[in-house]
Amino acid sequence: MSEPSTLVLTLDTGEVRIKLRPDLAPKHVERIVKLADDGFYDGVIFHRVIDGFMAQGGDPSGTGMGGSKEPNLAQEFSSEPHVRGVCSMARTNDPNTANSQFFICLDDASFLDRQYTVWGEVVEGMDHVDALPKGEPPRNPGKIVKARTEA
Repeated sequence: MSEPSTLVLTLDTGEVRIKLRPDLAPKHVERIVKLADDGFYDGVIFHRVIDGFMAQGGDPSGTGMGGSKEPNLAQEFSSEPHVRGVCSMARTNDPNTANSQFFICLDDASFLDRQYTVWGEVVEGMDHVDALPKGEPPRNPGKIVKARTEA
């Protein structure tokens, strides 16, 4: 069986296909794949969606304070730019605290470059990410109905 190359997020707004980038962040991609395949992301909301910036999800508590039971990951920063459609890991002020939360850039966010771990890029369905309800948190947040990986 070949390694997964795509993360498919079925959102309540539609399907989003994300090309995984193990060449940039092998440990982060491995974590995303494990969590998606374990059903961890199914039903999880996007708790922070800022128009013109990014959509953040991946916290089962829905508060932005939670994560998985897996240990935090050491950063895997790269020179890959944070542009529209790029998927990157959320973290605290400590660069080595990425766990399960991630964000999808809605627009260029070059001020994040080399400070957050890029692990993928949306190749299809960006309009469905754009359609997520905005807010911190949104009044009626959009959610990941199902997350799965494909080879």
